[in-house]
Amino acid sequence: MKRLTITAGLLAATSLSACAYFNPPPVESATVVEVEVVEEPAPLEVRVHSGDFAEIQQFTTPGGASVWLVSEPSIPILSLNMAWKGGEASDPEGLEGLTDAVTYHMNEGAGDLDSLGFQTRMEDLNMSFGCSASNDWTSCSASMLTDNAEDAMALIATAFEDPRFDEGPFERFRREQQVGLKTRETSAGFLAWQAASQALYSDHPYARTTSEESIAALTPDLAKEQMRKLMVKDRLLVTAVGAVTPEELAPMIDEVMAGLPETSTLPETPDIVLPELEPAEPIVVDLPQPQSLVQFTGPGLKRDDEDFFPAFVLNYTYGGGGFESRLMKTLRIEKGLTYGIYTSLSSGEHLQTWGGGGQTKNESAGEFIQGIKDEMEDFVENGVTEEELADAKAYLTGSYPLGFDSNAKIASQMMGVRQDELGIDYFDLRNDKVRAVTLEDVNRVAKEYLIPEDYLFVAVGQPEGIAAEEFETEAEE
Repeated sequence: MKRLTITAGLLAATSLSACAYFNPPPVESATVVEVEVVEEPAPLEVRVHSGDFAEIQQFTTPGGASVWLVSEPSIPILSLNMAWKGGEASDPEGLEGLTDAVTYHMNEGAGDLDSLGFQTRMEDLNMSFGCSASNDWTSCSASMLTDNAEDAMALIATAFEDPRFDEGPFERFRREQQVGLKTRETSAGFLAWQAASQALYSDHPYARTTSEESIAALTPDLAKEQMRKLMVKDRLLVTAVGAVTPEELAPMIDEVMAGLPETSTLPETPDIVLPELEPAEPIVVDLPQPQSLVQFTGPGLKRDDEDFFPAFVLNYTYGGGGFESRLMKTLRIEKGLTYGIYTSLSSGEHLQTWGGGGQTKNESAGEFIQGIKDEMEDFVENGVTEEELADAKAYLTGSYPLGFDSNAKIASQMMGVRQDELGIDYFDLRNDKVRAVTLEDVNRVAKEYLIPEDYLFVAVGQPEGIAAEEFETEAEE
């Protein structure tokens, strides 16, 4: 809105100036008249992508937030995801856990509301709001009734503008972290990850973990400073699904981001190239328990690799398809060596792996590991069958719509596509890419990637039947 000031005397003189014979008296005083000129906000430029799964509206708010929205008027709930590039890997060395401290406290009080007051206000509004972090991303999500959306988003705005980081909740965070440090000493999954990361990329930020010293060094002021580095306007991505229009959502998003810094600088995260492994026995981490956890890790693929979808389809037959996978059929059903075994592809920006794991009795650990390697070799030598390929493609395409059966799932799916930069048409192309995979494709990928010598095996427990390379944990040291 602009305010235009005009003097009454000048207005009168101007209105009569057309009269040639009129000679107005001099103006001795002027009365100020304020005329309000209301400027209409510029209309949003909304691009609409109409796909098979959803109609996605793309727009940038006046405040600069990039948004993907699916308007769903039939369900009076708004689900919202926000994400910023930069996460736990940006923690300074010696302050591991700092980003986790940030996300822990985002719903623990803001403005005039302490932790209890903030939680009570969320309950009053029938809403949820929380944040989390991974190596490379910091994320927040929220769900609310559409009728309460403005009030709910106003509450979230206070969390970003004026977070409290009170000492009470911060001390609770420290205590929980200390409990976690003790718990992980007997966590087979953590110990397996620790051994693998130290063997494959020990000098990388991904391999760093929290410690008693790093947790003790954290302070509310450090957490608030880290928050202002992580959550900034120019790295914000937003996805939303609900009974709301772009015109209704845009001002709410701008209110939420108004208190964020414009930009910040975070340390660069280097790419990881997995080392070529020398032929070696599995790493063993001693943990007194009746079973051994076996995990194996090898090279993977980026999402934009032309062989990603062949690998994705192959993984279903290999170990990602539950009871339909070869590893389950052989190692559980035929040999009775495990209750379950799985494989998966991890295609992060800086680290790509193909791995898996399962548990077996200590006395059968050697046979279990050899069975995994035998199946890899069979894939390399003989490939998959036409029937296995058809089954994998049918499941992967048929089950895909199950990831879109709620507002929250759709918002999450869209955010994953945005983070991986797959393009707004990915939802329409994905199943076609799966169907296009040929038998030649998957067998070529099997020969390249399922080579046992390229995999690091780690066994946590007291495994028998293997000559092992010992790995000392931090607790043992």
